[in-house]
Amino acid sequence: MSKRKPRGKKTLKPKTRNQATYIKCMEHSDITICDGPAGSGKTAVAVGLACQYLQEGRVNKIVITRPIVESGKGLGYLPGNFQEKVHPYLVPILEEMNLYLSREKVQTLQDDGTIEICPLEYMRGRNFHQSFMILDEAQNATHEQMKMFATRMGRQSKCVINGDIEQSDLPHSMRGALEKWLETLSDIKGVSVVELDFSDIIRNDIIAKILSVLE
Repeated sequence: MSKRKPRGKKTLKPKTRNQATYIKCMEHSDITICDGPAGSGKTAVAVGLACQYLQEGRVNKIVITRPIVESGKGLGYLPGNFQEKVHPYLVPILEEMNLYLSREKVQTLQDDGTIEICPLEYMRGRNFHQSFMILDEAQNATHEQMKMFATRMGRQSKCVINGDIEQSDLPHSMRGALEKWLETLSDIKGVSVVELDFSDIIRNDIIAKILSVLE
């Protein structure tokens, strides 16, 4: 009988060539912008590298944020207190972190502020040094929000912006920021642009087939 792998001991390994490129870009660039369909590893790979950097002492803090938008609505319309409002949106990120650090360790690091996960709307005025910053679901962020997030980056920090330009929940008049950043920032030294596609989807193989037909 094979022994079960200890919880919280997952190591980051790219499953596709594009994911390997994504990791390399994050390691060698200050800011990495990534576009790709659901399931292609945009968030999972970035979170895995962030956990690795934290474990190796290359950063002192992980900051993960996302715009809280559902069908064009904002955070305020949701019932409950602040934690109850944001928790459903953060579950996938927390579950991924649990695989690398264990559930107990993630909770401890959240309690002491080493891991901070919060809505994008609550980041204004902050600065993060020696941090691994991830803006998830950036297709739901406006240009002003993305600029605000990127300018939170302090010294010796990494900034990752990822999303799926085909899946925005914003009103049409507010969309397009992520696409514009992908198109216009690739020539800046220190900025990398990565595109994942259906071949990078690491869920059930049928998902990639369905998405390719529905595109």
